[in-house]
Amino acid sequence: MFYVPAQLPFARLRPDFEGDLYFDQSPEHRAQRMLYATDASVYQEMPVAVALPKSVQDLKRLVTFAREQRVGLIPRAAGTSLAGQVVGSGIVVDMSKYFGQILAVNQQERWVRVQPGVIRDDLNAHLKPYGLLFGPETSTASRAMVGGMIGNNSCGLHSIVWGTTRDHLLEVKTVLSDGAEVTFGPLTRAEFDAKCRGEHVSSPLEQRLYQQFRDWLSDPERRETIRTGYPKPTVSRRNTGYAVDALLPFFDEPAVADVSAIRNEIRADLQSASVFNFASLIAGSEGTLCFVTEAKLNLLPLPPKEVALVCAHFLTLRQSLEANLVALAHRCMASELVDDYILQLTKTNIEQAKNRGFVESHSQGGDPKAILMVEFFDDTLAGVEAKAGNFVAALQEKELGYAWPVLYGEETKKPWNLRKAGLSIMYNVPGDAKPANVIEDCAVDPVDLPDYIDELEHMAMERHGLALEYSAHAGAGELHVLPLINLKSSEGQKTFRDLLADTAALVKKYGGSLSGEHGDGRLRGEFIAFMLGEANYKLCQEIKVLWDEPRIFNPNKVVDTPPMNQFLRYEADKAIPQPKTVFDFSAHGGMLELAEKCSGSGDCRKTEITGGTMCPSFMATRRERDTTRARANMLRHFYTETDSPAEHDYEAVKEVLDLCLSCKGCKAECPSSVDIGRMKAEFTQQHYRAKGVPLRARLVGNFTRLMSLASLAPWAYNAIYDAPALRRVANKLVGFHPERTMPRLSAKTLRAWSKGTRPAAPAVNGTVLFFCDEFTNFNDVEVGQKAIQLMERLGYAVQLPEHGESGRTYLSKGLVDDARELAIRNVTLFKDLVSEDRPLVGLEPSAILTFRDEYPDLVPDELKAAAQHIARHTYLFEEWFAHEADAKRIRTEAFRTDTRMIKVHGHCHQKALSSLVPVKKALSLPKNYTVQLIPSGCCGMAGSFGYEKEHYDLSMQIGELVLFPTVRQQPADVLIAAPGTSCRHQIKDGTGRKAQHPAEILFEALV
Repeated sequence: MFYVPAQLPFARLRPDFEGDLYFDQSPEHRAQRMLYATDASVYQEMPVAVALPKSVQDLKRLVTFAREQRVGLIPRAAGTSLAGQVVGSGIVVDMSKYFGQILAVNQQERWVRVQPGVIRDDLNAHLKPYGLLFGPETSTASRAMVGGMIGNNSCGLHSIVWGTTRDHLLEVKTVLSDGAEVTFGPLTRAEFDAKCRGEHVSSPLEQRLYQQFRDWLSDPERRETIRTGYPKPTVSRRNTGYAVDALLPFFDEPAVADVSAIRNEIRADLQSASVFNFASLIAGSEGTLCFVTEAKLNLLPLPPKEVALVCAHFLTLRQSLEANLVALAHRCMASELVDDYILQLTKTNIEQAKNRGFVESHSQGGDPKAILMVEFFDDTLAGVEAKAGNFVAALQEKELGYAWPVLYGEETKKPWNLRKAGLSIMYNVPGDAKPANVIEDCAVDPVDLPDYIDELEHMAMERHGLALEYSAHAGAGELHVLPLINLKSSEGQKTFRDLLADTAALVKKYGGSLSGEHGDGRLRGEFIAFMLGEANYKLCQEIKVLWDEPRIFNPNKVVDTPPMNQFLRYEADKAIPQPKTVFDFSAHGGMLELAEKCSGSGDCRKTEITGGTMCPSFMATRRERDTTRARANMLRHFYTETDSPAEHDYEAVKEVLDLCLSCKGCKAECPSSVDIGRMKAEFTQQHYRAKGVPLRARLVGNFTRLMSLASLAPWAYNAIYDAPALRRVANKLVGFHPERTMPRLSAKTLRAWSKGTRPAAPAVNGTVLFFCDEFTNFNDVEVGQKAIQLMERLGYAVQLPEHGESGRTYLSKGLVDDARELAIRNVTLFKDLVSEDRPLVGLEPSAILTFRDEYPDLVPDELKAAAQHIARHTYLFEEWFAHEADAKRIRTEAFRTDTRMIKVHGHCHQKALSSLVPVKKALSLPKNYTVQLIPSGCCGMAGSFGYEKEHYDLSMQIGELVLFPTVRQQPADVLIAAPGTSCRHQIKDGTGRKAQHPAEILFEALV
């Protein structure tokens, strides 16, 4: 259960605070605080408040308030910390929303100044035209922010050449615990001495910092204690305690100050005995010393353009780690490992299943025990081929591995994406035992890695009965080691601590670091005294007091932490029943377990610059509450903490679920496949049963019935909605935005048209069952007509069997009971009709894909086999067309040869549950048609979402991220294709351009 501190006088802070502040018990504020009670770790603690500061002045106000009230300030960026760094009972200070500016780029001197909320990958997208990049890159680089990377001293897969964040942190602007704004950068000996004398300082505290470190580190005996107690120099990933060892060269004699021998030459000039820089201490301090408001970062030239990735396959883990040493000897850019456990899990992950084409089975037919991904760069293709070839030859000579596929260029991205998703994919494992981030971050010298892992495996199995899984940074001597532990049990919580204690002893034996890049936080802080020795730990405690005497900055992290198995997410041995649901969630272990699969990795916090669909509302608002992670967390809180939910509990969950567009992006792009769209529908249905169905939800759900009535007099319906004044009144009556136009109603439904007289087509190529969805039947009749005529002219017999509507409108509004009735009806109708020779084909992605996505989990057990049979033979129009073209039943010769350019915006469900490859393939069949995919996520309409008055502005804001600007830039002769009816309508309202269904374009291209 949450511990909530006594209420603080936030009313005194609120009037002058420019940013956002959440602290009371209203549903909105309570929801915000619950969302910030966790990060990507196993910890959970309710903060007393959440603050999103807008300015440095806001930060200074928070510091003053915290000092007066003796409450902690917990700085947070993307919240992907694995050691509980941003969990606590104080005020969580989220820097991600308002501190995201890139302030200056100096191309000649190769540096950039940024605020802490700048995302690493977005920064590099900005720097690319300058020919520069910021090197450190965590696996979370698409959402990891500079502030968090500084806090954790983040590394990444190229750290063996590009180093850590500390290596590139030139300067930081900060707010100290006394409220002073202080800049820390490189100081010469003369400048350092001047600071100690109180010259050019911003406050007495700044002077004391320099004086005290001079006194501490001028002592040769203390320097020797630090040198012998900290990890040995050949361990490049070192994040245990405060990095006082990084400051030693300035105080050492010249003979021992040369660290270039253990630094890669690409960053040797950044670590010099001639300068002193507190930025090196602040890196890795996890926000416990000060607030960082700006950072000046060193930049690197872009790497050579040619890249090769050797994916060496091994039958044993030790072989792969021995091969890692060969890779390092060949001066590779990266050497990363993925084990068989992760490879197996990628088979059932929609997104990563597409990325495992490089995996080759061994002679017995199974996956390799481990794959080592080794990367090489060069200016020429011949050069990179030679580097990869020499490495493979060396492995073969040493008889290491059984397969060595080499990928080049763009193809290398697929294995890397799979590797980066590895930790989160492991959360797909069913049951209460989940991958535990506990010994996942230990680093040793790469030479010691094979023996260390051998001992670790033996210890984990012999003492704790645990098998271990592995991934990540073999080249840097660090494997992310993941045991499966049930932290819901007291036995599991004991194992959690005992395993870390035993591992700490083993890491110390090898002179390694207990944390390589994930930090100490509240997970490993308890063991720092053991790892570094009491004298060094005491120094770390003294450093904390010196910088932060009132202990307001992220208290009880790094030093003075509580026991590492306290404040866990789950209360031990508490039985929590799975909620009863309409959908069948048994494949996930139940709805609650599906929510619990969220690892907190924050993939849903990537922006439109990175691309993808998940999560469109976050891309527009940049608020944590609008992430997939936030929604999963709220559902987990609701079903875990609430025995008899009150209205305010429902309201808190509704508050967070409200801006979910049910785009399905999370089902594919979330590494843990957390399908929030489905869970939102289920939760909403449960709420309706308790509180009733709102009128607008019922109207939207009953779209088909209403359109059927309106089709009796379509001219009257169109007259109302074609007149702006009447449309505004009609929209307001149902809760739609007055400025949103409505789709016109056709004079005749598609079903009525299909029953009319038209020439019978010879079925030379077979028969197609056409699914006449509710949108095509009433509003997009012309699209349906052209699709049917296209199929018939290409030699197919098209049948329109009688069936019910898809149920998409009901699902979109959480009316799952109604959708279930339709699913049962349609499966019953189609089960004896659909076959491989008579596939079911539909035009509207959101409708036809219900057969593949929702129906198998909506129908009763006796219909499941039939639903799955139908799903296997159900196709989007573009999938069917591309399949038939591949089979040579549809040929290029059937189409014109004139030249056209087509820009395609894909429907969200199509991207998540299918692919845009068939769309591109289908539209490229005409000989001179050039097809380009618009790199857009969701269009923002999402069925009725974009019509609703409270969602209209956000809907248009989402469209403006990528889609609208791209469409506006296109010349008039460029065709805009969009398979989704909502997408076409959104493009019309947002840009004034008409978008066409691919079937229309292909029909018009017929000879």
